[in-house]
Amino acid sequence: MPITHLGLNLRQLHSPLPMFHGSVDREQWAAAARSIGQARGRLLALWGSDRGEGADGAMVVCAAYVIERGLLWLELPLTTPATGYPDLASGFPCAERMQRALADMHGVQAQNPLDVRPWLDHGAWPRDFRPLAAACGGDGSTIGNPVPYPFVRVEGDGVHEIAVGPVHAGIIEPGHFRFSVVGEKVLRLEERLGYVHKGIERRFTELSPHDAFRLAGRVSGDSTVAYAWAYCMALESAAGVTIPLRAAWLRALLLERERVANHLGDLGALGNDAGLAVGLAQFSRLREDWQRLSRMLFGHRLLMDCVLPGGVAVDIDAAAVQQIAAQCDAIETEVRAMHSLYDEHAGLQDRLIGTGRVTPELAAQLGLSGLAGRASGQTLDQRSQFPSVPYAAMDVRMATRHNGDVAARVSLRFDEVLESLRLIRCIVNELPAGAIHVDIDLPQRATFGAGWVEGWRGEILVALELVPHDGGVRIRRCHCHDPSWQNWPVIEHAMIGNIVPDFPLINKSFNLSYSGHDL
Repeated sequence: MPITHLGLNLRQLHSPLPMFHGSVDREQWAAAARSIGQARGRLLALWGSDRGEGADGAMVVCAAYVIERGLLWLELPLTTPATGYPDLASGFPCAERMQRALADMHGVQAQNPLDVRPWLDHGAWPRDFRPLAAACGGDGSTIGNPVPYPFVRVEGDGVHEIAVGPVHAGIIEPGHFRFSVVGEKVLRLEERLGYVHKGIERRFTELSPHDAFRLAGRVSGDSTVAYAWAYCMALESAAGVTIPLRAAWLRALLLERERVANHLGDLGALGNDAGLAVGLAQFSRLREDWQRLSRMLFGHRLLMDCVLPGGVAVDIDAAAVQQIAAQCDAIETEVRAMHSLYDEHAGLQDRLIGTGRVTPELAAQLGLSGLAGRASGQTLDQRSQFPSVPYAAMDVRMATRHNGDVAARVSLRFDEVLESLRLIRCIVNELPAGAIHVDIDLPQRATFGAGWVEGWRGEILVALELVPHDGGVRIRRCHCHDPSWQNWPVIEHAMIGNIVPDFPLINKSFNLSYSGHDL
């Protein structure tokens, strides 16, 4: 652990994973960032917490890093918020948009930032309104029309711009993409997101800690299990509670079923975007069968509200185990056949190979994570690097590729489907007996907890702060972080040198979340 030389006062959080929490001063904040970067650690998330108007150090900036020993949550109290905090984007490029979002939400800027443009604020909020500040501000008025966003202009002979979105032809979420092109060749892509900002982080503070798992599970509907598990892990961490063994195994079962469902859907959509309609037809059928069994056994096609504080809501019996195992066998046979079809289809491979490439060197520099990172040579999978129950008992086989193109991201999905099917069989065959839920009593004091889960896109973090309130306990701050924050900027680089018609294919090969990004 590179930061041991910095003399930080850390405490280990109660958790099935190695997670540490501590407060630092400005010098330690900057020194820790440098040390972690030099040791090839990663910035996982950056956010703010306003802990009370008028108190010294009430405004706190938080950073979560992944280091050799696990997850490190550092806090920097700002006794003078107007002076800002030491910039992290110079060492971790993915921090730039997080810092811009933090400025929008709290009104606190990094020191000497490279980019001061707003990110989540599109100019429709009341003037001086800061949604997560203790004193929200705002004079009650709004700026009638959104403020024009200063996109970066590319100058030169024959260069022109193509604007795509935020409203799209399909039923996808809104995002704006500004292409600078010569002919059809892309010189630059710049994204503008934030159109579906919903006030989720503020809403968390209005909910009971025991009920907020439902909101967490709706941050991004295709990752409901991962978000709900991360929130529940954070709440259990704050309460010092360990869930029953059977409940932990069932959570993993639900998470892997969620992973398979999303990969099946993406494989079909990617085949369709590349002109192989039979891929969409076959994978849509497989995903539908998969989700119908989820509805039958767990009560919801997307598995919403199956993970709850203290455990899970639904158990399975011997008959369900047989159904799950039989479905895994059937799905595997068909997935292997489709994998062969995709690999041997010359027209499809011509569209996929070399398209939207992100080299391993660029991926490491930009902090590309999750599935997309593994397709570009990044050996990052929390299930195998920091395995908790039950993953420690199953020896998760991390799939990686090095080409970093659409073909690599497609091939990785096939590998991950097959590995998840293997894990699901292990879980149902070795599922321990016992309870599936334990009650949680929250302490009547300020507490912190963190949840860290490898969702199908990548690592999801939930950082939770609880405080006593009116004889009970309330949420002071709940920050949910989606891996799309790391990966959206990389699509801009993946598009350079490609042609405009390949954008839907490249974008789908990442399949990032708008909703999980625009909290």
